[in-house]
Amino acid sequence: MGDLRVVGASFVVPGPSGVAVRDRLKGLTARDERVLRLVGDHLGSLASRDLKARCAAGLEHDNESWAARKRELTGLSSSRWAGSLTKATHDLWALARRGRHAHIRQLEAGVEMIRHRLSLPLGEKGSKRAPGGYRSRREWHAKARRLGVLEDRLERARTDWAAGRVRVVRGGKHQLNTRHHLQEAQLTEEVWRARWEAARRFLQADGESGKRYGNETIRISPDGEVSIRLPAPLAHLANAPHGRYVLSARVSFAHRGEQWADRIEANRAVAYRIHEDTGRQRWYLTASWTIPPAPTVPLAAVRAGGLIGVDTNADHLAAWRLDVHGNPVGAPRRFDYTLTGTADHRDAQVRHALTQLLHWAARHHLAIAVEDLDFTAETSREKHGRQKKFRSLISGMPVARLRARLASMAAELGVPLVAVDPAYTSRWGAQHWQKPLTSTTRKPTRHDAAAVAIGRRALGHPIRLGVPPDEVWGRTAPPRTHQSDGYGHRTVQARPGSPRREGPRPRIPGPRTRSVPPGRAANAGDQNTQHRSGHSTEHGAWRQDPLPLSP
Repeated sequence: MGDLRVVGASFVVPGPSGVAVRDRLKGLTARDERVLRLVGDHLGSLASRDLKARCAAGLEHDNESWAARKRELTGLSSSRWAGSLTKATHDLWALARRGRHAHIRQLEAGVEMIRHRLSLPLGEKGSKRAPGGYRSRREWHAKARRLGVLEDRLERARTDWAAGRVRVVRGGKHQLNTRHHLQEAQLTEEVWRARWEAARRFLQADGESGKRYGNETIRISPDGEVSIRLPAPLAHLANAPHGRYVLSARVSFAHRGEQWADRIEANRAVAYRIHEDTGRQRWYLTASWTIPPAPTVPLAAVRAGGLIGVDTNADHLAAWRLDVHGNPVGAPRRFDYTLTGTADHRDAQVRHALTQLLHWAARHHLAIAVEDLDFTAETSREKHGRQKKFRSLISGMPVARLRARLASMAAELGVPLVAVDPAYTSRWGAQHWQKPLTSTTRKPTRHDAAAVAIGRRALGHPIRLGVPPDEVWGRTAPPRTHQSDGYGHRTVQARPGSPRREGPRPRIPGPRTRSVPPGRAANAGDQNTQHRSGHSTEHGAWRQDPLPLSP
């Protein structure tokens, strides 16, 4: 048991730092759509140019180069458009930088796993924590060649990381590769071209507090009127004073509409983004703003009333309510979702399952305990080998989506979240809780038992029975004083010479059978010592003494 890793401490998940709401731009005219496409294409070309310059600078970028890029873009658009373009470029470069780091981690995990399996004899069995050796000489040779390929990729990735070099595709790498597989994607070149151009357009503007309605570039009035400040080369398309273009559509946010209205009436910053959905032939506007971080509830206060342990799976959430002592209350619950179909359908399924879970927790004023999952190294095919079904199961779990959705939705309902270390929750839950919780009317699954384990860890109780709360590996003996009464036996024994001491049982020679003479099968050496009247029941007949006639 000494090779088990140390379990991390549980913590309360902080709330989101911003919100975003979306509404459809209904009633756009053909001229409105034409102006939006022209503005988006022009700004998109400027964004591509600025991204190229930022990627070429690499780690040598500083404030002076940033200011130079912004001045160059200002003459082709406006000062505020240039600020939004450069900020979006920096965010995109930072995202690609983080992606490069994650790619290096994945390559390192693959290289380390192949080296480990190559060092083992052929056919050696593995364990639950690490796979064994390869099954044949042919597979061993193929993996040795793959090790060289991964090592080359890792070296190039580390070189790019050290130089600050990133590779970014505006519009998405997936969309770009679809161009070479139009037949498999069941798309025509015209449809693909429309999607590609829509993804590369730039129609987003950051807000600025103190300005009218919180944004001077894309402005929305309280009555829903949308106006855009046109770039300098397209100023001739304006239909309103000061080089602005007013759309025919009106905007009204159904979700968080009151919060949005309060912000724009107070002239607080609100960022906007306009994009086209070519599949539905619709235009949408997204408003976003930052919110002050909510005060984090102390972990002790969250544990005071019990909580709900939730086990995340590929097709459902297994939940069980626990009291403050870590005991399961009631019956387990299951919230199903399906991850098939389009991305919007999958997202709607996740939202529906989380809504049911959060409403249950809010109704009973309970917190929710979830695992802090990370499958970066688990999805590598080098670890699980030919277990494609298991790898697909892990990869299909919407960990990041569930985490982001649950944090934002829980903050809206005021439900605290507790993140726990996922180490051994499924294994110990099934080992110590699945069988004790099984009855004739209740058959908990392994996932239900894992939910109990997660909840107990969030409450600070041990998962394994008989283990101290800090979950030290192995059983720890109690202090010497508590092992017995004052370093002696708990029951004081009489000395051999003590009067009225119970003697040893006599040894009767011969075969031991149930047919023994009366008086020879006494349970003690002298039965009279156990009889208060001085007469043993073995030596007299069973009779009742006469009752006394007078006291």
